[in-house]
Amino acid sequence: MPAPPTPPRSARQARLYTIIFEADTPAGRRFDIWLIWAIALSLLVVVLDSIEAVSARLGGVLTVTEWLFTLTFTAEYLARLYCAPQPLRYARSFFGVVDLLAVLPTYLALLFPELHALIDVRVLRLLRVFRVFKLTQYLAEYTYLSRAVAASRRKILVFLSFVLMLVMVAGTLMYVVEGPAHGFTSIPTAMYWAVTTMTTVGFGDLTPKTDLGRLLASLMMLMGWGVLAVPTGIVTAEMVSTQRDTEPPTTRTCPHCLTEGLGAQHRHCHQCGTALPPHQT
Repeated sequence: MPAPPTPPRSARQARLYTIIFEADTPAGRRFDIWLIWAIALSLLVVVLDSIEAVSARLGGVLTVTEWLFTLTFTAEYLARLYCAPQPLRYARSFFGVVDLLAVLPTYLALLFPELHALIDVRVLRLLRVFRVFKLTQYLAEYTYLSRAVAASRRKILVFLSFVLMLVMVAGTLMYVVEGPAHGFTSIPTAMYWAVTTMTTVGFGDLTPKTDLGRLLASLMMLMGWGVLAVPTGIVTAEMVSTQRDTEPPTTRTCPHCLTEGLGAQHRHCHQCGTALPPHQT
């Protein structure tokens, strides 16, 4: 049985909900574009603050700018809690946690003294890079990508199991062929070599010395080209299928379970069955 609708608590909250959670209206699009720029600029501040020469010259400006962004994102987070029909559900959702992590480290850093030996302060500030995940809320391409990855997860898992078997076989053979005398002291060590070789990374810390070992390494390198292309092809095929078989995604959000990307023609949420308000364009 469909869940009963969960309307916002007032007309003001309904209006704010449409602007903040949905980008299919002119006001919502302007809000999201502004927020994308704010997130990108705040990440630039984090990066510049990690450069010692820049931080020494512009430390005060960067600190003030960071606090301006922090206060901005704090107001946005509080506004989302205010207009969400179920604030606790939003706070526990993935993007709710991301929004909290975008502002919490700056406040937590105030609780610790500014000592150079206290590395925890810098670790907390580095958590501000979680703001980058906020960008995924506002770009439709992320919706296509997430759907394609979710649809192809079974194929990718089967493929990874095949790669794991291949790595185990190649590592075992290399352990037998080369042995501890040439650095292959165990099967796990040889499997590590097989992974680095198949992925074409090739650190060079382990190299075969015998002719048979070099032949096996050459075969692993050649197989690596094909192995790297398979996951890309799987996801690409699913993305093409998703774009062809589904309607263009929207930012329409269920007010009950906060499921995003609901179609303009949907009358009920496909996750929880909640009746949806009319779609605004």
